[in-house]
Amino acid sequence: MPASAQVVVIGGGAVGLATADELARSGADVVVLERDLLGSGSSAKPFGGVRATFSDPGNIALGLRGLEKYAQLHERTPGGIGLQRVGYLFCARTEGEALALEVSTGLQRSMGAVADVVSPARAAELNPLLDPSVLVSASFSPQDGYAQPARAVAAWAASARAHGARVLEGVEVLDVVTAPLDDPHVTGVVTSAGTVRCEHVVVAAGAWSASVGRMAGADLPVEPVRRQIAFAAAPAGLRPATGQLPFTLDLSTTFYVHGSPDGLLLGISDPAQVPGFRRDYDDSWVPAFEAAAAVVAPSLVGLPLHGGWAGLYENTPDHNALIGRSREVGGLVVATGFSGHGFLQAPAVGEVVRDLVLGREPELDVSGFPPERFAPTSAAPLLREVHII
Repeated sequence: MPASAQVVVIGGGAVGLATADELARSGADVVVLERDLLGSGSSAKPFGGVRATFSDPGNIALGLRGLEKYAQLHERTPGGIGLQRVGYLFCARTEGEALALEVSTGLQRSMGAVADVVSPARAAELNPLLDPSVLVSASFSPQDGYAQPARAVAAWAASARAHGARVLEGVEVLDVVTAPLDDPHVTGVVTSAGTVRCEHVVVAAGAWSASVGRMAGADLPVEPVRRQIAFAAAPAGLRPATGQLPFTLDLSTTFYVHGSPDGLLLGISDPAQVPGFRRDYDDSWVPAFEAAAAVVAPSLVGLPLHGGWAGLYENTPDHNALIGRSREVGGLVVATGFSGHGFLQAPAVGEVVRDLVLGREPELDVSGFPPERFAPTSAAPLLREVHII
């Protein structure tokens, strides 16, 4: 364990490593602390969606910059990061959902995104699994797609190390030291491998961020919530090829399906899932998925599932990120609570956090994501994001 560093990044997932890479490239002295293996937390999922399809301007901006940065990372990484621009297809089954798609798609286009509202028939052409008779409309954004988080995490770690960052695995954070009591500022981090003095701490610990915040004296309302997915072989004769199907989501139920080299990836959000750190896989989500599929994509009902996986979302009360300098503790910068959007926003957030640590004004406006917005004394509005998966 080094005795000192300018910046300690807590968390070796997508957000933490993207941040470390940006800081190291800017010449900062950076240490990354990961208590397990890199990318073993929320970044461990087999495929990560990348999109700018949101209804909030801040999320759209982060998504657009993320798409740009992922294209660059894919190009400069030997073998790439598995980036596939298959598009996102959001399906509306009510007039209210259709109106929301009209509004959000217009906003996305005004900010430079490529997105259009399409007819039910066109949606079924893009994804023949869909039953167009139950749709009112859909939005399609061909610039969006997915990448492989493990490859992206490895690429950021290699780049950060090449630029001088020290990226450590198997090191648990035990405490964040602050002083003085009446005006606390971070002075160091106590770990299972020793203490490192530092000027800045970046909290990028994903689902474990609330406990890290408490160590520093900051309230970070982040809850872990289990999400589950599985793969299935595509129905016979499906065209286009499975790997080229868009990431398709039903707004009424959050049912989703998209193609991959391993077949169809299937999932659905479970609003009844109790918060907690469970990461064991079971089939408790399957009945809700099949009930939705019976309406939206009937040919998916009863398909044998394989490769089931469970991971953690890092949810905030409004399901949007906490990004910014802490007002409670000097030198503490927060980048967590992404509520399922962490991988897609990680490249842009890395740039933002770099600038916040180095005292620069970030190019992207993240004023809508203040870490203290849930405090009783906060006047900051909560965010209302329509396109949550």
